Amino acid sequence: MPDLDRNSVQAAVRIPADSKKSIIKRDLVRNRYIYLMLVPVLIYYAIFHYGPMYGLLIAFKDYGIADGVWESPWVGFTHFQNFFESPYFWRLLRNTLMISIYELLFAFPAPIILALLLNEIRLIIFKRVVQTISYLPHFISIVVVAGMLVDFAARDGLMNNILGFFGYEPIAFLQEPGWFRSIYVSSGIWQGIGWGSIIYLAAMSSIDPTLYDAARIDGAGRWKQTLHVTIPGIMPTIVILFILNIGSMLSVGSEKIILLYNPLTYETADVISTYVYRKGILGADFGYSAAVGLFNSVISFILLIVANTISKRVSEHRLW
Repeated sequence: MPDLDRNSVQAAVRIPADSKKSIIKRDLVRNRYIYLMLVPVLIYYAIFHYGPMYGLLIAFKDYGIADGVWESPWVGFTHFQNFFESPYFWRLLRNTLMISIYELLFAFPAPIILALLLNEIRLIIFKRVVQTISYLPHFISIVVVAGMLVDFAARDGLMNNILGFFGYEPIAFLQEPGWFRSIYVSSGIWQGIGWGSIIYLAAMSSIDPTLYDAARIDGAGRWKQTLHVTIPGIMPTIVILFILNIGSMLSVGSEKIILLYNPLTYETADVISTYVYRKGILGADFGYSAAVGLFNSVISFILLIVANTISKRVSEHRLW
C-alpha cells in the first residue's frame, strides 16, 4: 500500500464546508431547548455588561452630566496622566497588590485544604455537619460581617477580651494600619472557605475510584493517595481557578473595605476600587474615576492573559 503524505491524509479527513454547516444545523435542532436556555444569559450579559461599555468614553472626556457622554469635550489621556502622577497612585497599587497576594497565599489554598480534609472523613453525619457549619458564613451579608468585625475588634470586644485574659494590653485593631490586611483576609477566609470547597469536592467526586484501588494495591496510604491521586485529579480545577484569581488581582472588592476602613488605615487599606468610589460617587469626578477603573480592568485583563499563557507553557492545564 503506497504511503500517504500528511497533506493527503488531512485532505482525506477534512470535512467539507457544507457538511460542517449541516452538522451545526442538526446540532442546533437536536439541542434547541438547551441552546434556548442560554438566551436569558446572553440577554443579561448583552444588556448589563456589554451595553454599558460605551460609557468608557467618559474616561477620555471632561464629562459633564448636562452635556452627556457624546457632547462632553475630549481630553484624551489627561485623566490617566493625572492618575499616574497622583501621590496616591503607588499607594493604591501597592495596597491592591498586597491584599491580592495575601489572598492568593492564604485564602486561595484554604478551600482546597478543607475539601481534602472533608474528602478523608468517612463518618457521613460528621462530614455533613462540618460542611453545613462551614457553608453558613457565605450566606451572611457583608454588612453584617463588617458589623461583627467592628464589634469583635473594638477595645472592649471579643478579641481584646481574649488578649486581656492572657495578660495583653487591648489593641485598637481597626485603627492600626498594620492589622487591616490580616483582618480583611482572615475574615474572607472564614466567610468563603466552606462555599469555595464545594467545587473541589465536586471535582473529587469525578475521580475514578479504581485509581484509589490501584494505589492501595501498590501500598499507598491515605497521604500517598491524596498526594498522587486526589490532588492530580483536581489539578485542572485548581489551575483554572488560580488563573481566574490572577486575572482579578486588581479587582479587590470595595464593599467590605469601605465598611471597615477609615482615614487612619488608608495607608494599608485604600485600594483602587475604594479610590474610584470616593472620586466617582462621593466626588462626582466621573471622567477621572472611569479612567482609573479602565486602567484597573486593562491591567487585570493583561494579568489573565499572562497567567493563562504561562500555565499553557508549563502544563497541559489552561483556561483556553
